[in-house]
Parts: sequence; C-alpha cells; structure tokens
Amino acid sequence: MSTSTFDPSGSLSPEVAAHRQPDYPVNPAFVNRWSARSYTDRPVTDETLHTVLEAARWAPSASNAQPWRFVVARTAEDRERFQPFIRPGNRLWTDHAPVLLLIISQKVKENGDPNGSYAFDTGAAWATLALQAHLLGLSTRAVGGYDKQIAREVLRVPDDFELHAVIALGYRGEAEALDESLRDREKPNGRRPLVDSLIEGRFV
Repeated sequence: MSTSTFDPSGSLSPEVAAHRQPDYPVNPAFVNRWSARSYTDRPVTDETLHTVLEAARWAPSASNAQPWRFVVARTAEDRERFQPFIRPGNRLWTDHAPVLLLIISQKVKENGDPNGSYAFDTGAAWATLALQAHLLGLSTRAVGGYDKQIAREVLRVPDDFELHAVIALGYRGEAEALDESLRDREKPNGRRPLVDSLIEGRFV
C-alpha cells in the first residue's frame, strides 16, 4: 500500500480513530490495541491464557536465551497474594482483572555470565503478549506502580531475576464500572509524531 492511497482511519475502531491516527500504514491491530483499566468478571480460559503466553514464547531474544518468566495469578487466592504489593490507586482496577501476571527475567545466562539484554528481550515478550491478547479480544495493561521488594518476598522470586511489571489481563469492561476518578482516562491515548522519535545518523 502506498502512502498516497493510505487511509489512516481505515479499519480502526471508531473509538480509536477519535484519538489515534498513524503517520504511515501499519496493520490496524497495532493502533487498535490500547491499555484499558476496566475488566469484566468473564473468566479467561486455560486455552486462551496459554495462547497469549505461547505468543510471548516466540518473541526474539539474544542467543535465544528467553530470559522472561511469568508468575501467573488467576485463582482468587493467588490474585489476593498480589494485592499487598500493588499500590492502592492501581488496586482500584487491578483487583477486578481475572488474571494478573508478574513479568520477570533472569539476569544471568545458563553459564552464569551476565545477560546484558535480559530487559530488552523481556520487553519484546511483553509486547508480543499484549498484541496476541488484543487479537483474541482481551485487554492488557502494564502496572509499574507496585513495591518490587514486597513482591519479591511474597512470591519468593530468586535474586537472579529482575522484576519488571504486573500485567492485568482480561475482557474489557465499561468505563462506568471504574472508580469515578478513572473514568475520564478510560480511552486510547495518542503518540508523538514518528519524526520526533528519529535521530538521523547521530545526535547533533
């Protein structure tokens, strides 16, 4: 598709098109995916959850080290275990997500050498997971507002793993179901123009 015939609003949902327009042609799945906070109580089946995680399994990684791991909480008991380390403002909505995932990554290789790309590679796994979830009709949102030390202690995460983010996963609910302080924020956000992210050759 040439940019001269590119319709930036084509195949975008009306809700997304009101807030987002790509500068260049991309698959609409990338633009239609956004990080909602509201979730229904519809359960996520084993097959659906494993399909989402299977996509992350195939993310690229340096030397195929696959440093990522996912601590999965989907029973009431396991999700309650996450609550003490998630900040209260985020618990207004994470408490309602049917699945919570803590994404961690191993900082050393199998031979004990440091893995300099563990965070970079795990970010690729998170992006792949989020897109696959969207393609299945689910929503995801990453949470950085949590206490890593408490999470490490509660979940018994070994010292050679870095903690990255808690991911809420489930089927999207209505904005009205959120705490009133969050309802106006329940919409797709935009992005800065692509040109503002480009450095040609080197910094001047």
